[in-house]
Amino acid sequence: MSQNKLDILLQKRAKIELGGGEKRIEKQHNSGKLTARERLNILFDEGTFIELDAFVKHRCNHFGMEKVDAPGEGVVTGYGKVEGRLVYAFAQDFTVLGGSLGEMHAKKMEKVMDMALKMGAPVVGLNDSGGARIQEGVDALAGYGKVFYKNTIASGVVPQISAIMGPCAGGAVYSPALTDFIFMVDKTSQMFITGPQVIKTVTGEEVSAQDLGGAMTHNATSGVAHFVSESDEDCIMGIRKLLSFLPSNNLEKAPILDCDDVNEKIDVLDTIMPDNSNKPYDMKDIITSIVDDSDFFEVQPYFARNILTGFARINGESVGIIANQPTYMAGCLDINASDKASRFIRTCDAFNVPILNFVDVPGFLPGTSQEYGGVIRHGAKMLYAYSEATVPKVTIITRKAYGGSYLAMCSKDLGADIVYAWPSAEIAVMGPDGAANIIFRKDIKASDDPASVRTEKVKEYREEFANPYQAAQRGFVDDVIQPSLTRIRLCDAFDVLKSKRESRPPKKHGNIPL
Repeated sequence: MSQNKLDILLQKRAKIELGGGEKRIEKQHNSGKLTARERLNILFDEGTFIELDAFVKHRCNHFGMEKVDAPGEGVVTGYGKVEGRLVYAFAQDFTVLGGSLGEMHAKKMEKVMDMALKMGAPVVGLNDSGGARIQEGVDALAGYGKVFYKNTIASGVVPQISAIMGPCAGGAVYSPALTDFIFMVDKTSQMFITGPQVIKTVTGEEVSAQDLGGAMTHNATSGVAHFVSESDEDCIMGIRKLLSFLPSNNLEKAPILDCDDVNEKIDVLDTIMPDNSNKPYDMKDIITSIVDDSDFFEVQPYFARNILTGFARINGESVGIIANQPTYMAGCLDINASDKASRFIRTCDAFNVPILNFVDVPGFLPGTSQEYGGVIRHGAKMLYAYSEATVPKVTIITRKAYGGSYLAMCSKDLGADIVYAWPSAEIAVMGPDGAANIIFRKDIKASDDPASVRTEKVKEYREEFANPYQAAQRGFVDDVIQPSLTRIRLCDAFDVLKSKRESRPPKKHGNIPL
C-alpha cells in the first residue's frame, strides 16, 4: 500500500473521530456531557471496541444537505467486550447535527441490533439526539419505525439497555421504551413526547424541560426509567454492573461468580421482626443480610416504593428479587407496584434469572382512585407474570400475607417451587382485626363489653389462623424456618432448582399488554 493511500485513510479516520469538531466537543463538555466516543471507551473493556460503519454518509439532497458533511452520520456503532463478554452498542453523537436521526443513521443502529441477535449478545444504546432529521422527512420517520421493529424482535431474546444522556424527544422516546432497562442522567437528560413549548401552546401549561421529562420525573413519577445517575461516568458504570447480572441471551444463564462471602449480618434476622405486627421495618435490611456481599442492585428505587425489585446473588448465582416494603404504604400492592413487579418478573423469566420473593403484604390498596384506575387489571398482571414464569421461584413469607395479595406475591398456587415462612408469618384471608369483626360480629355485639370481647376474639383468631402452621399443614408452605437459617436454605433451594424443567402450552402470543 502506498504511503499516500495510508495517509488518506488516517486523515479520514481522524476527521470522523473528531465528530462535529473541537468547538462542539468543548460545548458538549461544558454542558456536563461526554462525547459519544468517550462514553463508549468507558463502557467497553480497554482496547476491545471495534467500530462499524465509520464511513457511512447520508444521501439527503434537500435543504442544502448535499453540502453538509456529517462525520459518522451522527452515531458511533460497534462491538466490544464488557467484563470479557461480547456486547454491541451505539452512541448518538450530539456534536454532529445534534445527533439527529436520518435514514443512514438509523441503518447503522439497525445493523448492530441485527448482529447482536445473530451473535446472542446484549445491545446498549446511548441516546443523545435532537430527534428526527427534519430535512430527510419521511426517510427519517421510516428509520425510527425500523429501529422500533428491531427493538421488538430482539425483545426477550437479548438484553437491551438504553441510556438517555441528553435530549430524547418525540418518536425517539419509543425505542428506549421498548428496551428492558432505561438509565437517565440527572439534570442533563430529558425524555418527552411533546416539549414544553408545544404543551404551552396546546394546553396553556407552563413546565420546564426537567420537570416535564427529567431523570427524577421518569424515575419517581412516571416509572418510565429504571435508574438515575449523577453523571455520564456513573451511568455507564451502572450499565456495566447491570450487565453482570444478566445472561448474554435467552438461551444462556447469567455468569456465576465465585462466592466466599460469609454474611455476618445473618444472625440479626432472628430479632429483626418487631413484636407489634403493625410496626414497619425496612425489608432492605433483610435482603442485604441474606444476599452475597450484602449487595442488592435495586431497580426503580424511586418508583412504587411500596415494592422492591432488583438483582442480587445467592451463592454466586444471579437472582431477581421482588419484595414488599413495609416502610412505605405498609407494603400494600397498588397499580404502580403491580406494573413495576410484573414487568420485572417477566424480564427475569425471559432471561433465565431465578426469582426470589420476600412477602409482607397486608393487601391491595383500597380507594376509589385505585378502583377507577383499574387496579384489578393491573393487579392481574402480577398473577399472570408469576403464573407464566418457568424460572425457579422461591418465596419467603416474613410476616403478613393476606388475601389476594398473598396469592399475587407468588404463592404455591401461582407456581412457587419452594415456599418458606418465618415463625412471624401471618397467612390468612384477611387481617385478624377485620376477620374478627366479621366472624365474631354477633358475639361482640351481644357482649356487655364489646371492646374487650373484640380484643379477645382478635387474639383468638391470630393464634388459631394468622400463623404459618395452618398453611404448612396444607402443604402451601414447605417449611417454617428460623430466620437466621434463611440464607442457608436459599442456597440449597436454588442449587436444587438448577435442574428445573417446566414448560407451558404453546400460544401464538404468550403476552398480555403491559
